[in-house]
Amino acid sequence: MARTKSFVSRARHLSPSLQQTWDAHAGDYVIDIPRGSGETMVAEDAPRLNWRQVFGRESVVRCEIGSGNGDQIVGAAAAHPERDYVAFEVYHPGVAKTVAKAHKAGLTNLRIIEADAQHAIPIIFDDHCLDELWVFFPDPWRKSRHHKRRLVQPAFAAEVGRILRPGGLWRLATDWADYAFQMRTVVEDSPFFTNPYAGMNPDPADPEGERGGFAPRWDGRVLTNFERRGVEAGRVVRDVCGQRVP
Repeated sequence: MARTKSFVSRARHLSPSLQQTWDAHAGDYVIDIPRGSGETMVAEDAPRLNWRQVFGRESVVRCEIGSGNGDQIVGAAAAHPERDYVAFEVYHPGVAKTVAKAHKAGLTNLRIIEADAQHAIPIIFDDHCLDELWVFFPDPWRKSRHHKRRLVQPAFAAEVGRILRPGGLWRLATDWADYAFQMRTVVEDSPFFTNPYAGMNPDPADPEGERGGFAPRWDGRVLTNFERRGVEAGRVVRDVCGQRVP
């Protein structure tokens, strides 16, 4: 699978208080994985993660790619202590803020991986190891010539199909219309997924008319500042869901 580089700022400066929290509690939440040649790369021979060893118990595990400042993943972990959660984020201050929020909430069921998920997942995730995978508001790469850099592509769908358990869910959301239509097509064209909402909820802006296939807003997705700013700018948020076939 060709990998799309995560083009984000690599600034690592933290405020004194956040640095203090990081120094004291990062070890409780951030999974230490052997690093590769790049700052957000894992070593090609890094071992696969064993959730029982990571969390000290057997439970369902849900993962978010691009967790930002941690609002979604921390909120979910706090609401469901019976489940375990893993977050991928490449922006160091976002990882540090997630650590701070997790510590403040007293969480024991959340771990963070500071790495490029598209590169790391094939190396460190076992087959059928997740109950759900979330990709909310990934970089839309708006220019047509950059669309090949988008995360949600057929090759990535195959990798998601590998790591999700049968019946597991791949939840997606974006506030860029053409990316939403692409997400729907990727899910519905993949042999690993069915769309539980196929043919439902047609979109008036859809270039394919009444095709539909969009999910209602998942009530487990928190309204982040990022999403709020998009809505205020006039963009429509669309949700897509794929269910792993048996």
